[in-house]
Amino acid sequence: MFKKILIANRGEIACRIIATAKRMGIRTVAVYSDADAEALHVRQADEAVRIGPPKAAESYLDIARIVTACRETGAEAVHPGYGFLSENEDFAAAIEAAGIVFIGPPPAAIAALGDKIAAKKIAQQAGVSTVPGHLDTAADADKAIAAAREIGYPVMIKAAAGGGGKGMRIAQSDAELREGFRLAGSEAQSAFGDSRVFIEKYITSPRHIEIQIIADGHGNAVHLGERECSIQRRHQKVIEEAPSPFLDEKTRAAMGAQAVALAKAAGYRSAGTVEFIVDQKRKFYFLEMNTRLQVEHPVTELVTGYDLVELMIRIAAGEKLPLTQKDVKLTGWAIEARLYAEDPRRNFLPSIGRLTRYRPPQGDGIRVDSGVEEGAEISIYYDPMIAKLIGHGASRAEATARLAGALDAFVIRGVSHNIGLLAAIIARPKFREGKLSTDFIGEEFAGGFKGETLPPEIAAQAVAVAAAAQRIATERDAAIAGAAIPERWVVVQGESRYPARVTRRNETIIVAGYTASQEVVTDWQPGDGLFRGTVDGVATLFQVERAGIGWRLERGGAVLDLKVLPPAAAEALARMPAKQAPDLSQHLVSPMPGLLVSLAVAEGQEVKAGEELAVIEAMKMENVLRAERDGTIKKLCARPGDSLAVDQIILEFA
Repeated sequence: MFKKILIANRGEIACRIIATAKRMGIRTVAVYSDADAEALHVRQADEAVRIGPPKAAESYLDIARIVTACRETGAEAVHPGYGFLSENEDFAAAIEAAGIVFIGPPPAAIAALGDKIAAKKIAQQAGVSTVPGHLDTAADADKAIAAAREIGYPVMIKAAAGGGGKGMRIAQSDAELREGFRLAGSEAQSAFGDSRVFIEKYITSPRHIEIQIIADGHGNAVHLGERECSIQRRHQKVIEEAPSPFLDEKTRAAMGAQAVALAKAAGYRSAGTVEFIVDQKRKFYFLEMNTRLQVEHPVTELVTGYDLVELMIRIAAGEKLPLTQKDVKLTGWAIEARLYAEDPRRNFLPSIGRLTRYRPPQGDGIRVDSGVEEGAEISIYYDPMIAKLIGHGASRAEATARLAGALDAFVIRGVSHNIGLLAAIIARPKFREGKLSTDFIGEEFAGGFKGETLPPEIAAQAVAVAAAAQRIATERDAAIAGAAIPERWVVVQGESRYPARVTRRNETIIVAGYTASQEVVTDWQPGDGLFRGTVDGVATLFQVERAGIGWRLERGGAVLDLKVLPPAAAEALARMPAKQAPDLSQHLVSPMPGLLVSLAVAEGQEVKAGEELAVIEAMKMENVLRAERDGTIKKLCARPGDSLAVDQIILEFA
């Protein structure tokens, strides 16, 4: 067995690999860019080596620097994690050429299966059902359009290399394909160093179901069941679960057998995932194979009991698989939610900054995989995932309930995040019934995510909690100042105002006046992000934080802003004029922090509504900004290559 391995990655997956290596008694080496000098994975590893500046192309994607780091530290093997160089055959070959073991598939298998076009050819030869499409890359937009017309719209434009939703676009027409071809190629080049794309038929309302396989170097290969990954946004998985609520044993066995056949046909070794799309009649089509460990591997680990990272390490060390297909049993259910630094209420704009509060939940059936801690920075340079939260239980209902409670209890401050959306997704009746498709988010949140509405009884609890929070904060301030504690308050919610009398009896805070008298018992103190306690004997939980002179409460995807004010202050507030937002109608501003990739206009140019103005790259994705109306460009206020802040002016209209 290896004595020391290097992890050619960062963040959550680096920490995940380090945890297994330590349990196996293997020393670890971390690599880091300047942006990650203080990162958690750097401190958790036994050694750490700087490999360059923040840009991935100059650090985590620099093969020579990583090989040098292996030589300098004496690492015997390299685990690539996922993303970055994990599916790069040149990297695997360079590692092996340096006399170091690559903890993953052989370079030839990566080249054959990591390239989606080559993988489809192998799949067809191995008798695997495939999606209709062209098995050649499109050299330019015109050839892509010709291929799309032959296949029939809608089509999917897909990067030939890489994965993770990067370099993918759906096109319904020639015009959409022409623009999508350009954007997909640009994203793919930025993320994987390979701009090639190909065209295949887009299957409407499919389910995305994948099979986890594991193969050793002695000709043995098994599958570890499936994962349902249908809940996606922009082809990026958001919620994953194992097993799928849709598959029956017959379909599971057929998909598993095809996945194993594909792996054997390609001479595969290590962990890999064969992805399928499945229609409503359970007819399945091979989509691609990811020749690496998947982000969502924890759900498979929880229902099978196998540590996939350990199996990868042991296989790379030359050991045989310690299991056969008959040994694989799926027990219970696991559901994973990906927590991203983004704002779903602002069209998923990415968010960067320092995690001023980071308190992951704990409890039975809860697993948190993360590469950050309180005080860490969410950087513009890398993927915006903060953590993976997994609920595990004996049944799908139990796993869902545990995940829902953990989402409500996960305290994150300092950056925007998608916890509210995740909570709303798993609360939807269609999710609870297992009626999923890759269109789920678009259908369930057709107008975008605006937040949920609490049931009346929970909303009443929220008012009592806000009043109790105000009472506790006032008691603390009064104790310092030696002042009296007022009992008369007005709860302000939007334009509504409700008189309330808030008193204390021993450990109980009594809130009377908004509804019938409610009794709140809690040990919450100001500054705690999580309010736990009871309201009239019923357990309750809310995220609570100060919001100006009021309180912001969150639960289950709903956000309530409440002010609890003395009567005179409430009356004065009602007389105050509303704040006027600055007029930015004559400006194009950056909706997110990012890099200005390009400007499509010049000063003095006339533009039409819908016309492209600029492209901003943020967290590996390119975002096109378009004109909302006809106009003329008066002044350009930024240049391609500039780093933009939120609301920074890019250009001015006449």
